[in-house]
This record gives sequence, structure tokens and C-alpha cells, in this order.
Amino acid sequence: MKSFFEGIEYLFVKILFAPLDFLRALELKSWFVANTINWIFMIICAAAMVYWIKQLKIFEDNNEENQDTTAHSFLK
Repeated sequence: MKSFFEGIEYLFVKILFAPLDFLRALELKSWFVANTINWIFMIICAAAMVYWIKQLKIFEDNNEENQDTTAHSFLK
């Protein structure tokens, strides 16, 4: 059983977290490059927010938006 858990440790520490260890070492040289994953996620979230707001605007312009507070039974 001990070797099973050591195998799990090896998988996560040596293989799956190796890219993160590389980014941690890279941070000492360039902070911006080391945080590329964060920049990518921020760009994706910003694009999703712009898309969502544009869709809300489309529904608002077509008068399909139901702003009645009794639209849901739990709000009565």
C-alpha cells in the first residue's frame, strides 16, 4: 500500500506539477512571462463578459427581457 501512495506522489509531484515548477523558477527572471496562464484566463473572462453583455443588450433591444419581479415563484 505504501508503494501505491508513493506512486501517486510521484505522478503529481514529478509529472503533473512539473510545468508549474518551471513557471515558479521562471518568475525570478520575468514576472509577466511566468504569469501567462493568468493573463490568458483574464482575457478569456473579459471576452466572455463582453459577449454576455452584448447578448443582454440584444434581448433588451428586442423587448424580450422579463424584468417583472414575479417572473420566478420564489420572488413572490
